[in-house]
Amino acid sequence: MFVGHAAVALAAKPLAPRVSLGLLFVAAYWIDIVWPVLLLAGVERVEIRPGDTAFTPLAFVHYPWTHSLAAAVAWSALFGLAFLRLGKRAALVLGLLVASHWVLDAIAHRPDLPLWPASELLIGFGLWNSVPATMLIEGALFAAGVAIYVRHAPARDRTGVVAFWGLIGFLLLAYAGNVMGPPPPSVPAIAYVGLAGGVLFAVWAWWADRHRGRARRQ
Repeated sequence: MFVGHAAVALAAKPLAPRVSLGLLFVAAYWIDIVWPVLLLAGVERVEIRPGDTAFTPLAFVHYPWTHSLAAAVAWSALFGLAFLRLGKRAALVLGLLVASHWVLDAIAHRPDLPLWPASELLIGFGLWNSVPATMLIEGALFAAGVAIYVRHAPARDRTGVVAFWGLIGFLLLAYAGNVMGPPPPSVPAIAYVGLAGGVLFAVWAWWADRHRGRARRQ
């Protein structure tokens, strides 16, 4: 999923109102932020195979250190502990956001998610085998996440309106590009775009969130 992960971050705002939306985004996408680094290092592998699923041309052939269930649980615990200074509730929400990434991926992917790094049992329920079903379910999740966030973090000024809706629009444009655009030219391109996108969306979300809501942010 792509905007599905953003949806979970947006929906988590009422649970951790003092945590910046930027940090919530980082948590929800953390596994996919680490993954490009390991791709570039040659530790994990992806192949470009148009038709591998109906929704994406990417075949995730080896990513046990980011996308196995055991790795996701470990990353979740480490992320929560790293931000324990924000309070137990905030740390718990952040840790669960990291773990939510694996759950959403398990729904979307074909069976390619190992339970642990050496596991031969692969999980994936194959939502990506149907483009209409993927767009319907992920779109509904995203709409719900946006609605929850807007309700609990109203804009305090014009920047809060423009920055937030600009972020939402850009996420949707990026999503449409993934669906309708050509396959990526190379694996390094996937990694570099993934890293740049992760930084961009996190900073943009942080900026928009500073101009929304009433609670003091950490």
